[in-house]
Amino acid sequence: MYNSIYAKIKDLEGWLTADEAGLLYRLAAGTSNRGRIIEIGSWKGRSTICLALGAQAAGHTEKIVAIDPHTGSSEHHDGDQGVNTFADFRRNIKNAGVEVLIEPLVATSRAAADDFNEQVELAFIDGAHEYEFVRDDFEQWFPKVICGGVMAFHDTLIWSGPRKVAAERLFKSNQFKNTGFTDSIAYGTKVEKNDLFDRARNRYVLLLKNIFEVLKLLAWKMKFLESLKTPVRKIFKGIQ
Repeated sequence: MYNSIYAKIKDLEGWLTADEAGLLYRLAAGTSNRGRIIEIGSWKGRSTICLALGAQAAGHTEKIVAIDPHTGSSEHHDGDQGVNTFADFRRNIKNAGVEVLIEPLVATSRAAADDFNEQVELAFIDGAHEYEFVRDDFEQWFPKVICGGVMAFHDTLIWSGPRKVAAERLFKSNQFKNTGFTDSIAYGTKVEKNDLFDRARNRYVLLLKNIFEVLKLLAWKMKFLESLKTPVRKIFKGIQ
């Protein structure tokens, strides 16, 4: 099933892995119509499509709220030439057959939160990656998430902003349990207050995540070094 989901997005520009796509589908499919599904940062729709397919499987009656100013991330703002991703986003969700399941909001996270007065059952945070922006996204949307709802953060490996916020506000918090991670997505279930077992488990999962990150970095470095072997051999062969 998850292969068919990833097949719908694999050719779209973006940074969602196949396992992450499957996780977002499962998180959305696990909702029960007690609140809206919110996405902060849609880019060109890869994650949005996965959430929509999961919500459809769950029989979710409300549209997913996909929030993005569609002007690109911070790295796209260097110089005078900006980007506009909204046309690509609309085309991609239409081609995936989920356009009717999605309510796009062309706005910043803060502006959308200020005007949003509904309950949230699932919040996926994937906006600007600087620490202060990720922290603000969490603080703006956390109060709107119901107990039993889920918050998830993308790019919590390597990227220091999402990584630090996930550690502080998710794994070390007394208001989340059942934390976990899949590739770079970290997530947890909101509760009024977790117990000692939940807190110990959260710290254990954070430790596993940190170990996974180190191993991932080593694998990337080894892959990079391996990729250098062929051109280096050619260079040495040319000067022999």
